[in-house]
Amino acid sequence: MGVRDQFQIIDTAGVEELAGIVIRPGGFTGLFNERADLLFRQSAALEDVWRGTQVAADVSNLQTPIQKLRHLDEELSRLVQARSHRSEIANYAVHLFRNKGLSVSKCAHSIGISERWLSQIFREEVGIAPRLWCRIQRFQDITRSLRDGTKVPLADLASSCGYYDQSHFANDFRAFAGLDATAYAAQTGRCQNHISES
Repeated sequence: MGVRDQFQIIDTAGVEELAGIVIRPGGFTGLFNERADLLFRQSAALEDVWRGTQVAADVSNLQTPIQKLRHLDEELSRLVQARSHRSEIANYAVHLFRNKGLSVSKCAHSIGISERWLSQIFREEVGIAPRLWCRIQRFQDITRSLRDGTKVPLADLASSCGYYDQSHFANDFRAFAGLDATAYAAQTGRCQNHISES
């Protein structure tokens, strides 16, 4: 449910169906009427999240995985539109981090607020501190490149994604993926956020 700063092993033995939802920065508060940071590193079943709704029952009654995911996406989209409550500050900070590559201090200065205030708003809206979010985005950029078959040395890829030294890259990769980048790159059939444990 909540944002994570480390890998999680999901035991799928005996699990017939499992779906994960990636919520864009700031979308959590609109969906769940709760601060995103309160659910940091937490997981929950769909029926526990939307008590009093038919979402879980409706999804389980559908036949194919595509139908189930489509219905879940429609319900999430409807809820987001009905409850949209995204902070313009968090949205703009995400834009500055993604598109301008600004540091947290330069981002806060550009917005016209203190680093501390930016960090508080960001944690409440996105679920984690801005520096951690930037680290996760760098990691996601690398896994996306590896998944897409980019054929460059890992050190060059790490540098192009914003890592200034190999040790930070290796430590982040191991913390977020649970294995090193070389082992990850050797995996076949990868999804962006999931790998199969042999």
